[in-house]
Amino acid sequence: MRIGAVIVVIWIVIGLLAAGQRGYFSGTEKDCSTAGSTLVTVIAGPLNYVGVNPKVTCEPPPQPSK
Repeated sequence: MRIGAVIVVIWIVIGLLAAGQRGYFSGTEKDCSTAGSTLVTVIAGPLNYVGVNPKVTCEPPPQPSK
């Protein structure tokens, strides 16, 4: 149990560093979009440092409803 907690803390610290590098903590505009981007970066940011580059694509893009 203790090793899992240490891994989670290290993961979050690395994610916070990734969000800091992207400038999410220094911007003046604070809204839900920025908060969501920051949270996702903190959670998934360490994946980029180990070589995983997650991408989301939507092919074909959704069409507006009529």
